Amino acid sequence: MSSLRNAIQRRAHKERAQPESRKKFGLLEKHKDYIVRAKVFHQKEETIRKLKEKASFRNPDEFYFKMINSKTVDGIHRPKPEANKYTEEELMLLKTKDMGYILQGIQSEKKKIERLSSMLHELDNKRPNKHVYFAEDREEAKEIRSRIEQKSSSLGLDNIPSRIKRKTASSYRELEERKQRVQKLEKLYADMALQKELKKPGRKRKLREDEIENQTSRPVYKWRAQRKR
Repeated sequence: MSSLRNAIQRRAHKERAQPESRKKFGLLEKHKDYIVRAKVFHQKEETIRKLKEKASFRNPDEFYFKMINSKTVDGIHRPKPEANKYTEEELMLLKTKDMGYILQGIQSEKKKIERLSSMLHELDNKRPNKHVYFAEDREEAKEIRSRIEQKSSSLGLDNIPSRIKRKTASSYRELEERKQRVQKLEKLYADMALQKELKKPGRKRKLREDEIENQTSRPVYKWRAQRKR
């Protein structure tokens, strides 16, 4: 019976549209739209209730330092700028720690480069064949030589598995990337060392290009000689 009931054609019920006199209010709100709107409204109502409860239990003598170390900008709390938070000695100490960290990274990368280079060098350089063959005459010597050449050609790069070739190529790429990383870290370390020296007291000036003996792309400074006690 249920199959026959479903086979009978029924009238398609259409959603009721907004009446002509209320067209200015937009689309007619359906029940599912009302459910979503009511849920959002009650969530906001609950949030406001919790905030009011928290405000009612607030301690009027409550104090914390953010009250005086921040200000309100467009209704948002912004912390005050801390330009003079550290002294010159503390800034120098922080820069020294940063330089030590970068130097440690350079040494670590150089060790990895050395390990990779030695491994790839062993793969590229084959061990010399020191096996000695003895032949009775020239014909036998030619036969032995041809057999050795045929054996060495069969053990060439063409017979290396593709997995080993891919791994070797990946190792070469890693080696090149580590070398570039070391160059960048060394440049950064040199820049930080120069900035650290420039922060030290004493009169100094930047040398012109004609005053530099060994030409370099980096700036060169000269400090005025001071008598040390």
